[in-house]
Amino acid sequence: MSVSEKNVFTDNQEYLKEKELALEETESSSAGSSQSSLESGDENVGRGNWSGRLDFLLSCVGFAVGLGNIWRFPYLCYQSGGGAFLIPYVIFLFLCGVPLFFLEISYGQFASLSPITVWKISPLFKGVGYGMIIISGIVCVYYNIIITWTIYFLYHSFKAVLPWSTCGNSWNTEKCYIRGEINLTQADNATANGTIGYNVNTTSLLNLSDVTVAFVGGASNTSKSDLVNLTNKVTASEEFWQNEVLQITDGIEDLGTIRWELLICLAIAWIVVFLCLCKGIKSSGRVVYVTATFPYLVLTILLIRGVTLPGAGAGIYFYLVPEWEKLLTFKVWGDAAVQIFYSVGMAWGGLITMASYNKFNNNCYRDAMIVPLINCGTSVFAGLVIFSVLGFMSHETGIDIKNVVTQGPGLTFVAYPEAVARLPISPLWAVLFFLMLFTIGLDSQEVWECGAGRPCDQHIFVSPR
Repeated sequence: MSVSEKNVFTDNQEYLKEKELALEETESSSAGSSQSSLESGDENVGRGNWSGRLDFLLSCVGFAVGLGNIWRFPYLCYQSGGGAFLIPYVIFLFLCGVPLFFLEISYGQFASLSPITVWKISPLFKGVGYGMIIISGIVCVYYNIIITWTIYFLYHSFKAVLPWSTCGNSWNTEKCYIRGEINLTQADNATANGTIGYNVNTTSLLNLSDVTVAFVGGASNTSKSDLVNLTNKVTASEEFWQNEVLQITDGIEDLGTIRWELLICLAIAWIVVFLCLCKGIKSSGRVVYVTATFPYLVLTILLIRGVTLPGAGAGIYFYLVPEWEKLLTFKVWGDAAVQIFYSVGMAWGGLITMASYNKFNNNCYRDAMIVPLINCGTSVFAGLVIFSVLGFMSHETGIDIKNVVTQGPGLTFVAYPEAVARLPISPLWAVLFFLMLFTIGLDSQEVWECGAGRPCDQHIFVSPR
């Protein structure tokens, strides 16, 4: 055995002895523990523990169930074979998701240390812990930007007329149109040997990106005069997103101006995160009872409303109809594996951090089975909610649902809000939807901040008080 191997072996032995001594102290704490420990019921006096078993379970559910379940899984499912996609998804869930989830929370619970110091058992891999912290820090920054957009949309959802449902706003251009309806008399003027006389008032277009509309010109309205190309038209919801919310410039050389409205929303987002974590796990453990359960209430309400809409059945069928031949492609299996790692939350450091606050004898095996299954079920459930409303939108506009469905921010901030705007009492449904997104993002953000904010188990921001 080499000198380095002996050193590693010695370090591991010392680490395990430290844990054994800690366990002995825990077992005898009823006789000689401090008064504060007796009052709080914490095994780990310095670090603290969750107040109850549900605190940890709901925190894991809130961390695992994030925006990816809403805007990524439904799109992947329909694109990768519908119901057939669930086969590789479930296979990777049990081959990779559940075992790695159990590995992280069991070791975090055993060591009661952060993602960096937990590697005292094998210092060679301490860099893995630093990698987890760096990733959590990066995600923590950009994830709060998404919450910022959600707050901004939530604010505008309280207006009687949703601003992304009309074309008469200051940010709209002459290219703006309402999907499925366009007044041709308001189209760009075109001339060919004189002024064109329009003999059409309105029409429904299947897909503006593929359609060129012919106008009949001349006083007699009998001869074709010109073609007006409508490929550059932009929906009202897309213009609200691009021109009002993001205000995207032409390039990096034009940085634009500070978006004060978004800056205020960003400040609100960070303040809310601070308030949720001001007393560490003692406060966040209470918050998750709302943030982890409220989205399911809203999703259920939206699903009940969605399935009662005309066209909802076609949307759900489009979402779940199996295409078995796609299982023969490598991409489908790759997408399923990526989605498992992306959504369940392994290798980010958050699971180790949360599990480190568990009491030593907590049934982590039970938690490792429950959380991934809830995450999987939530993804499928959210897809039903999304596609029932998108099916309604397809029915209302006459547009093929394939041209309505998208993924990422385009789904949650363009397509779905546009569909909600067509519902009766649309502000109510918009408020519920964006409030749900806010709570989903918030409980995930709390864990990102904890993972990035307490790298070395020192008494800083998130330590219990």
